[in-house]
Amino acid sequence: MSQLRIAVLNASHQDENTTRNFRRELDASLAEFDVTEGSLPKTFDFDGVVVTGSRSSVYWDDEWIQPTKEWVGEAIERDIPFLGICWGHQLLADALGGTVESMGAYEVGYSEIEQTSDSRLFDGISSEFTAFTSHADEVSALPAGAEPLAQNHYSNHGFRKDRVFGVQFHPEYDTRTARDLVHKKELSDERRESVLAEITEENYQRACEAKLVFENFLEYVAELQSSETAVDSSPDLERTSS
Repeated sequence: MSQLRIAVLNASHQDENTTRNFRRELDASLAEFDVTEGSLPKTFDFDGVVVTGSRSSVYWDDEWIQPTKEWVGEAIERDIPFLGICWGHQLLADALGGTVESMGAYEVGYSEIEQTSDSRLFDGISSEFTAFTSHADEVSALPAGAEPLAQNHYSNHGFRKDRVFGVQFHPEYDTRTARDLVHKKELSDERRESVLAEITEENYQRACEAKLVFENFLEYVAELQSSETAVDSSPDLERTSS
């Protein structure tokens, strides 16, 4: 079977860590688009789409955000599977009719997260797991019909609606990315040193379990492709929704 064709909508404002991280974690044929520079796919000829994190807020009026929402909305209508990470999670929730707002707080560092329901996306991940987080906005209201998948005391950390998945945490982060981010943020000296002290090889290894969301998503996309190919090759069978 040929590699899956995955579009990566990169909203990181050209952060080189983002490109490196997603190329490492996604075992697929990737086409990367810098949406902050107005680059969007010209077609919808992809097996799946991944949307990255961003330092922007979904509800800002930056000129690149609305066209990105529109492309995403049309792709969702075409039943293309999606995985959103952090800002991507929020964008997908917004596109589906959910609500994204400021939390009035900033979650950053290695956090404990709890699964709230069984999900294909979390196969092989413990019911309570560790992941790196960095966000001041949250999905405060899920889209109608969406299933919550994970949470902690800060916010929702995962949802699914049909073929769309979002996670608030950052499964792609390595220690270099985490340290670079913390140094860029406006934090008190005390909090910065506290978070930096958490960025250890031991905590990183604990958080690696969360990386399975990428493998699980790609397996899910491959299963959809196989299922739809089988239906297409059987003209006597009525096509059904996955």
